Amino acid sequence: MSKTPSPEARARYWRKNLTWLGSLLAVWFLVSYGCGILWVDQLDAIRIPGTGFKLGFWFAQQGSIYVFLVLIAVYVVVMNKLDKELVGEDSQ
Repeated sequence: MSKTPSPEARARYWRKNLTWLGSLLAVWFLVSYGCGILWVDQLDAIRIPGTGFKLGFWFAQQGSIYVFLVLIAVYVVVMNKLDKELVGEDSQ
């Protein structure tokens, strides 16, 4: 039998959810926009060993996508933990 979480528990859950979501989106913005556009000239001074690619170019083309995939995985892990912590394993 599933139990319904209290309104306070639901409010805590959404507060934490939105905090994590905002933080992860901020990281994504910094990496995709910052590293791919704003700081590309500074990052281009660094070359990736073995490839010769400039780091700014790499972030603009691939790095931001890899970071986005890692952020999705982090979000899934954090939300699963948050579900168990605040909603309970019995709630569906």
